[in-house]
Amino acid sequence: MNTNTQATQELAAAPRTWQRSARAIFAGSVGNAVEWFDWSVYTAFAIYFSKQFFPADNDTASLLATFAVFAVGFGMRPLGGWAIGAFSDRFGRRSALTITIVMMAGSSLLISFLPTYRTIGVLAPIVMTVLRMLQGLSVGGEYGAATTFLAESAPAGRRGFHGSFLFFSIAAGLLLASALAWGMTHFMSRAALEDYGWRIPFFIGGCGSLLGFWMRRNVPETVAFEKLRRKGRIEPRSLLWTWNHHRGAVLRLVGISVLGAFSFYLFISFMPIYAIRHAGAIPGDAFAASTASIAIFMIAQPFFGALSDRIGRRPQLIAFAAAYLVFLYPVVTSIGPGFQSMLLVECFGLLTYGFYSAIAPSIMAELFSTDVRGVGIGAAYNLVVALLGGTTPYLMTWLQSIHREGWFLAYVCAGAAVSLITYWRMPETRGIELE
Repeated sequence: MNTNTQATQELAAAPRTWQRSARAIFAGSVGNAVEWFDWSVYTAFAIYFSKQFFPADNDTASLLATFAVFAVGFGMRPLGGWAIGAFSDRFGRRSALTITIVMMAGSSLLISFLPTYRTIGVLAPIVMTVLRMLQGLSVGGEYGAATTFLAESAPAGRRGFHGSFLFFSIAAGLLLASALAWGMTHFMSRAALEDYGWRIPFFIGGCGSLLGFWMRRNVPETVAFEKLRRKGRIEPRSLLWTWNHHRGAVLRLVGISVLGAFSFYLFISFMPIYAIRHAGAIPGDAFAASTASIAIFMIAQPFFGALSDRIGRRPQLIAFAAAYLVFLYPVVTSIGPGFQSMLLVECFGLLTYGFYSAIAPSIMAELFSTDVRGVGIGAAYNLVVALLGGTTPYLMTWLQSIHREGWFLAYVCAGAAVSLITYWRMPETRGIELE
């Protein structure tokens, strides 16, 4: 083939490659955004429905019970990451993504119609717990499946940019949830929110998940998985096999994820409630600051992802961990009741976290081979998140009730030290081919 003919074919193939990549990003991102909207409205509206399902003598006890169910849902994430990750390694990333969004749609719609403790007694918290466990399975499976799908759909030199849309879409879902909470707290009374208003976001999320399912069902499978299937190398891999053959990758993923698990749920899920209860902030202002900071975080994701494709993954990770280790405690404890103070604190937490989140999918995908990428990421990452991230709201609420919230910040700083050591010692993986 002469040079001119080859060049012509490459130019003709470029639009098709771009269209396939754009379609993969859109399908993975939209469904992921809806999933995380569904997942996060529980925390955003917990302060309003906690006594409806977990009646107690005081608000703190009810909120603690509600966050205990939050932690139980997180406890299901490793199981979801393992089961759906293994499924994606056997039957494809697209099929796994379809299953996760159906699970989330059904559970969210059921929560929106769930009778309260006053109506059905102890069945109310039991059913709420079961549905939250189902959501935990869904989110656990979603992360591993979406990570592998986006990373395997990207060119090697653009994987950081493509992978950044995972947390871009997570932020979009969280932004919608936070914006809805902000709007409802401004235009509805607290009594209305506690009576029926909290049901609205669950219903919206359930309907949105059905839309996400429709969009995902026809997306093409990733090139990496199709290549593996054509070679006949698809085999069931147990967790034990993955541990024995990819132990270094699993341990490195754990070290990489420790600080990320803390920071995500500290600054996105709990900080508005912390500002309300600790600093005396007005709920509407707290949710407005959260909404604005999440929007800034979301916009920054593709830029941080593209930056890593130019300078590498390690520099951003090291900057993230070092900033938390040095500045987390003084910044968080300085939060005040004003909008500007809350916004500055949350922007510090989320923008420094963004150095990690934008490239986390790329780093994790680059650790594993295609035959175990789904289960390797899904099981290991979700175990870290369940143990550390899932307990964050509960621990912070309890420590705040005994005026010892500083202990938790010291705990997070210790996690920053662990991740910093991992980042410093890990090899650079920018631009490697996925096998």
